[in-house]
Amino acid sequence: MGRMEHTSNADLRAQADAVLARLVGDATGGARLREDQWRAIEALVADRRRALVVQRTGWGKSAVYFVATSLLRAAGSGPTVIVSPLLALMRNQVDAAARAGIHARTINSANTEEWEAVQAEIAAGEVDVLLVSPERLNNPDFRDQVLPALSAATGLLVVDEAHCISDWGHDFRPDYRRLRTMLGDLPAGVPVLATTATANARVTADVAEQLGTGGTSDALVLRGPLDRESLSLGVLRLPDAAHRLAWLADHLDDLPGSGIIYTLTVAAAEEVTAFLRQRGHAVASYTGKTENADRQQAEDDLLANRVKALVATSALGMGFDKPDLGFVVHLGSPSSPIAYYQQVGRAGRGVDHAEVLLLPGKEDEAIWEYFASLAFPSEDLVRRTLDVLARADGPVSLPALEPLVELRRSRLETMLKVLDVDGAVRRVKGGWIATGQPWSYDAERYAWVARQRAAEQQAMREYATTTECRMEFLQRHLDDEGAKPCGRCDNCASPRFSTGLSTAALDAARSDLGRAGVEVEPRRMWPTGLPAIGIGLKGRIPAGEQASPGRALGRLSDIGWGNRLRPLLAPQAPDAAVPDDVARAVVDVLADWARGPGGWASGASDAQARPVGVVTVASRSRPRLIHSLGAKIAEIGRLPLLGSVEYAADAPRSPRSNSAQRLKALDGALTVPPALVSALTEAQGPVLLVDDFTETGWTLAVAARLLRRSGARGVLPLVLAVQG
Repeated sequence: MGRMEHTSNADLRAQADAVLARLVGDATGGARLREDQWRAIEALVADRRRALVVQRTGWGKSAVYFVATSLLRAAGSGPTVIVSPLLALMRNQVDAAARAGIHARTINSANTEEWEAVQAEIAAGEVDVLLVSPERLNNPDFRDQVLPALSAATGLLVVDEAHCISDWGHDFRPDYRRLRTMLGDLPAGVPVLATTATANARVTADVAEQLGTGGTSDALVLRGPLDRESLSLGVLRLPDAAHRLAWLADHLDDLPGSGIIYTLTVAAAEEVTAFLRQRGHAVASYTGKTENADRQQAEDDLLANRVKALVATSALGMGFDKPDLGFVVHLGSPSSPIAYYQQVGRAGRGVDHAEVLLLPGKEDEAIWEYFASLAFPSEDLVRRTLDVLARADGPVSLPALEPLVELRRSRLETMLKVLDVDGAVRRVKGGWIATGQPWSYDAERYAWVARQRAAEQQAMREYATTTECRMEFLQRHLDDEGAKPCGRCDNCASPRFSTGLSTAALDAARSDLGRAGVEVEPRRMWPTGLPAIGIGLKGRIPAGEQASPGRALGRLSDIGWGNRLRPLLAPQAPDAAVPDDVARAVVDVLADWARGPGGWASGASDAQARPVGVVTVASRSRPRLIHSLGAKIAEIGRLPLLGSVEYAADAPRSPRSNSAQRLKALDGALTVPPALVSALTEAQGPVLLVDDFTETGWTLAVAARLLRRSGARGVLPLVLAVQG
């Protein structure tokens, strides 16, 4: 399709500016598109081209696709389809579109009850913009029944946060790769707009190739400068987590307006939120574990400035739009300059000045290492999965596949989505099937990605210590040819914040972080699919074979006890007797546990009466640590050390895998020695079950079941750490 007929560019530009005025609420009609925005709109509307726009956050990408939508709809085109990754963005976009008279609807996992009505509205021509989550593109019903008709009717396809398509980018999402199928099904001449604020040259080239815009003379690539003149970047290096928390408590009100405090883990977000509230600050937590209704409430409270800050993980990343956001603070460093730039870009979009501060922590590297361990699985595991699917009589669901493959469910699902995009498997009703198409493991590509991740981590170490311009540093790492000193950061100008803090805040932070004790919920249901791997367990674990709720000293992912426990429990750490400070803290946990709700000091049930003895879980990697911990607890609590749940001599190592695979490795691996059986029978009461840490809870569950069957009237698990 050629240029729009009967409409001059001058007329089209005037119409575009009029739409922009409605979009931004300019009653005078004086709003004008910038030249770079107009170039993108002209390419889409007048020339029906494909365009890739890489522009800094706040540049106005949404204005481009809403104005283009209005003009295309006026010319008789079908609805615009926007593929968007987060519900937060969708809510903002629907409201923004309404201001310009554009009727927008969404199809996502949170509004399934509306899908039928939305599809009817689309068929009736009543929808101008449809926002869909990338996950919908590979939902069998949507992919097979909705997507073909939608592709045929689409007037403009918009791929927002397009860096998600690239596994060279910081937030690769395999569902996004489904867009290649949709692009292939679009009628000739349907314009496509891909937008992102966070792409270096390699990601830009890869996204262009993925979208079919690479190497075509018809493609328009608009890449602008990435300097954000409103942002003042700084780094504060403080001795430990207590100093960082205390600094936030003392200086949060010094930061302009309201903003975001990013943490690297859910546990840290919850810790920081609780502490800042205790110190009188109005803050809310926002993580991947926050319920949808609570997320929306938190977003609304920040938008309305009812809270000073959201304490958030990367779950509050792409798409959250608050133009007057006054600051972004990172309590812990993201692992790449691209991710960091993307998150700080939330601030200062509609104000002249915003503060951006990084407070790096000692725990950052361990958290990076953990997330790096979730990379694409080995070829052996991939081939095993393909073989299981090939031998199956029909579709295999994730729960049914999980016991047969040594991968956790989230990692298994991501791998299947990649294989789906590669054509080796297909998601259908009821699960996944193998297609039989040849597939090759691109080891070179995966290794390159791993090296790239390592280089990005090194860049973030250098960012925290550089004496050069920080904005220029980030621009260079995003391949911005216009990178130059900003004149605003703490290196170009003088630092705007001191590391000083009050004794009261520091004492409170130390007390808060030093408070020990995390509840450990016991396993109550066996995982599905165990009979398929020869284990005759299913359904609910009988109450008489369950562990009681237990306790841990801390979480490995938190910034309090986690920082003390990570080095102690690291794979390479030497096995030694439990340190005195850790032992004392465990005793404090026991004392709080006894006095708390359901504790044995309050006259609880028989299963939670005062323990009559201590039992350890034998350890093949930390025998001294576990035995000394059990002995210390027994000594201080004046309890007998009854013995250990032992590993059979030929027991396999339990893999760090999914629940079914853990149970497969534990099946028959743990035993209760006769001497311990006698001691349990004689003791006639519940026991403390001591181990180093728990990740899935299955070792504790299996050991508790054996102990209950051997005469223990209750099992109270006690571990040093919870993974996660």
